Amino acid sequence: MSNDAKDPNKGKRRSSEWWGKADKDGFAHRSWMKNQGLPEDMFDGRPVIGIANTFSEFNPCNAHFGGIAERVKRGIYEAGGFPVEFPVFSNSESQLRPTAMLYRNLASMDVEEAIRGLPMDGVVLLVGCDKTTPALLMGAASCDLPTICVSGGPMLNGHYRGEQIGSGTHVWKFSEAVKAGEMTLEDFLGAEQANARSAGHCMTMGTASTMASMVESLGIGMPHNAAIPAVDSRRNVLAHMAGRRIVDMVREDLRMSKLLKKENFENAIVVNGAIGGSTNAVVHLQAIAGRMELDVSLDDWDRLGRSVPCLVNLMPSGKYLMEDFYYAGGLPAVIREVGEFLNKDALTANGKTIWENNKDAPNYNQDVIFPLAAPFKPNGGLAVLRGNLAPNGAIIKPSAASPELMNHRGRAVVFEDIEDYKTRIDDPDLDIDENCVMVLKNCGPRGYPGMAEVGNMGLPSKVLKKGITDMVRVSDARMSGTAYGTVVLHVAPEAAAGGPLALVQNGDMIELDVANRRLHLDVDEAELARRRETVKPFENDYRRGYSKLYIEHVTQADTGADFDFLIGRSGTPTLRESH
Repeated sequence: MSNDAKDPNKGKRRSSEWWGKADKDGFAHRSWMKNQGLPEDMFDGRPVIGIANTFSEFNPCNAHFGGIAERVKRGIYEAGGFPVEFPVFSNSESQLRPTAMLYRNLASMDVEEAIRGLPMDGVVLLVGCDKTTPALLMGAASCDLPTICVSGGPMLNGHYRGEQIGSGTHVWKFSEAVKAGEMTLEDFLGAEQANARSAGHCMTMGTASTMASMVESLGIGMPHNAAIPAVDSRRNVLAHMAGRRIVDMVREDLRMSKLLKKENFENAIVVNGAIGGSTNAVVHLQAIAGRMELDVSLDDWDRLGRSVPCLVNLMPSGKYLMEDFYYAGGLPAVIREVGEFLNKDALTANGKTIWENNKDAPNYNQDVIFPLAAPFKPNGGLAVLRGNLAPNGAIIKPSAASPELMNHRGRAVVFEDIEDYKTRIDDPDLDIDENCVMVLKNCGPRGYPGMAEVGNMGLPSKVLKKGITDMVRVSDARMSGTAYGTVVLHVAPEAAAGGPLALVQNGDMIELDVANRRLHLDVDEAELARRRETVKPFENDYRRGYSKLYIEHVTQADTGADFDFLIGRSGTPTLRESH
C-alpha cells in the first residue's frame, strides 16, 4: 500500500495551514523554504516532522546530536515524511551556572512556542543531558502533537588505573578522598580524561540515564532507548527507526494525550525504583504529569515504590555502568522482571503495549540485572517523608543511603545557604561530629534560585579523617543522580518560601525515620511560632529578566517546580498569519 493510500489526511493536517494554500501567504511560506533547495513535492501535504535538537558544544552530553538528527531524518524520509530540524535551548548540566535546573522551564517554553508557532504535524525530541529530557517533554506535552523522544545515549565506561569509574559518581568519591588525605591532587586531576572518554551523557545511573529510562518506561520512546551507548551503531539504528515511526504516529494521530496516561507514569515510577534511579526523576515527572493534566502525587511515588526492590547493580548504588547494563539486556530485561507491578496494557510510541514490547526480553548477566526473586537491594523506590519539617513532603533514596542511618536522631548543624556551607564546612572549630544532622537552607526552587544539586553536602574534613563516609543531610535542594548517601532532599515548602526549614537552628534535634516515613524537628509549636515572628523574609539579588520571572512563578518541588502559568495543556490552536 502506498503512503498516500494509508494517509487519508494528506493535505488536511496542521502544516497545510502554512504550505497548502494557493495564495500570497502560502507563496511566501513555501518560497522562503525553497531557498534551501527543497523540491516541490516536499510541500504536497505529507507529514511535516519537526526535529527539536538540543545540540550544543557547550553541552558535551549532546554534542554528537548532528549525526543522530541525520539518522532521524533518514527514517522520516523513508516513511514519506518531511523532516525539518530546529534548535532549542540546550541546558548543560556540566557547564551552566548557577544550575541547569533554573533553565529547565525556559527550555520548555522555547520548545512549546517553537512547536506551536511552526508548521509541524509531529515532533521528534533529541535529548540527553539531564534537564533536556524533561524540558522538551514538558514543552511538547503542552502542545500535544504526536511526539517521540530519542535519547543520545551514555558515554563508554570510564577507566582509570585499572579501576572502572563513573562520570559524576567518582568526582564526589575522589574529591572526598583528597579531603581525607587518601588521594593526591595530582591523581585527582589525572582522572579527568579517563572519566569521560566518548560522546554521550553520564554512564552511571545518574539523572541523564534515569530520564532516558523514564522515556522508555513512559512509552514515549522506542525499546532500548535508555542504554545503547552513544557511540554504538545501534544508537543510530534506534534514531532511524524512531524517524520512521513518528510519521506513522502522525497518520494515526497518536498524540501525547492519547499515549501518556496515568498508568504510564505509574509504570515509570515502578521502573525508577527497580533501576535505583535518580531522585531528580520525581521533580521532573511531576512537572511532565502537570503539563499532561494528570493527577500524579508524591503519595503515588511512595505507594508504588514501597514494594519495588532495586534490581540494577549500577553506580552510584552498585558497581557497574550503563555500557554493562545494555550488554546485560538493558531496560527491557528490567521491565520484564517487574512485570507484576506494571500496568501491562499501557500503550507505547511504537504502537504496542509495554508488555508486548518487553515480555520476552532476555537477561544476559544477572550480576548486573538481578532477578526479582533475589534483588540487588530490597529497597529500590524513593521514600517520601513527611512531618513538621516537611509538611508537603521530602524524599530520600534508600538504595543510596547507609542502612544504619535510616533511623537516626541528631543535633542540627545549620548552614543558611551554600556560601555559608562552603565557608564553614572545613573550619576546625566547627562544632560537628558524625552523629549530627547537616541542614542546608535556601537552596530550593526560589532560594538558589533553581534548586541546585548541592543537597549531598560533602562531609567536614574532621569527620572524613576519622574514616566516616556518610552523615544524615537535610535540605530543600536536589542532589546529582550520580551522588549517594543518607541525604534528605526536596524539603517542601522550601526555606525561601517560608517553610519550616527556615526555622531550624543549631542544636535543634532532628529525627529521621525512613521506615515510618517521618522527618521531625523536635521543637514545640510555641517555639516555632516565636521563631516565625523573628525570621527575616527571604531576599535575593535577581531583579530582572528570566531569573526574576522564575522566582516569582516557580512552584514547589512536590509539584514539579514548574511555572504556575504553564501547568496544563494549551494545544496548538490556529495562530494569526505573520503577514
